[in-house]
Amino acid sequence: MNFQQAVQTCLRKYVDFSGRASRPEYWWFFLAYVILTFVGRLIHEMLYVAVVLALILTRPGRSRVLALAAAVAWSALIGLSRTYLSAHWLTDVLVGLLIGAGWATLWFGILGTRPRVPATQVAAPPATDPAPPG
Repeated sequence: MNFQQAVQTCLRKYVDFSGRASRPEYWWFFLAYVILTFVGRLIHEMLYVAVVLALILTRPGRSRVLALAAAVAWSALIGLSRTYLSAHWLTDVLVGLLIGAGWATLWFGILGTRPRVPATQVAAPPATDPAPPG
């Protein structure tokens, strides 16, 4: 039994709880599961980094509002999928969202309160006169 046959057999018999899978069938399907899990996590992390960079690099205004809306929508979809797949309870997901919202509020509060000096108002360091010889 090769990789493709094992995965097809396991997907056909996924909810059939009678009998047993052969050893190669089990291990090929386990390998497929590990590969798909790894690829799924990579995609998730890349999208997470893209959203974070979009939030950091966008200027305040409409583009930041759109980036924040995309981040909130993405977080909500991840939370709902974790609940739907029974990986977490709904309360776990809601508490995680509240903790994340708290951290975001804290950091946006810290970053939003720092003074912004326009580049035209930045003063050059004062020129010092060289000390007279002697």
